[in-house]
Amino acid sequence: MATTQEEMDKLIAEALADSKKQSRWHRPNNKGLTADKIMKIRKTINMVFMILFVVAVLIYFILPDQRILFFCIGFGALILKIVEFVLRFMF
Repeated sequence: MATTQEEMDKLIAEALADSKKQSRWHRPNNKGLTADKIMKIRKTINMVFMILFVVAVLIYFILPDQRILFFCIGFGALILKIVEFVLRFMF
């Protein structure tokens, strides 16, 4: 069964079209979250992270006896950054 070049090109084109339709990497956006909303959420989380980071550094130098407060605020900032990181790669 010899196939011609045209038939082979047609089969390849159909296979590519089918693979684009069945993309398993694309997640449907069921929650109504658009890219703009996600970007605003990410920017807000980043701003809060930066503020918490600066506060943690200030507490570290201004109140050296308050290590527990420093660690709580610092870890809170890190958790926010991890949430932002997850949002960046999920959406």
